[in-house]
Amino acid sequence: MIVNGVAMPMRLTLGALAELEARLESDSLQSLIERFESGDFRASDLVALLAAGLRAAGWDGDEAELAQADIGDGPIGAAKAAGRLLRLAFSLPER
Repeated sequence: MIVNGVAMPMRLTLGALAELEARLESDSLQSLIERFESGDFRASDLVALLAAGLRAAGWDGDEAELAQADIGDGPIGAAKAAGRLLRLAFSLPER
């Protein structure tokens, strides 16, 4: 994902997922995934997901900072990055 003109890596560790579940007050990992798959999420949910993914990859910012950042391709780019992040986290590696 491009943040303020810089390519930033993201990943979802178990710790990042646990943080995200708590932050979004999700009952389970399955309900968290369904929330994004169904399209029933808010912009603040996207910020929380992307911030968790960035922090798990070593970024030291917070959600407020990310919310004010210039995201490559704007809100659509942020949504696409979130989708890729979830897809990669919950896909089995190809053999």
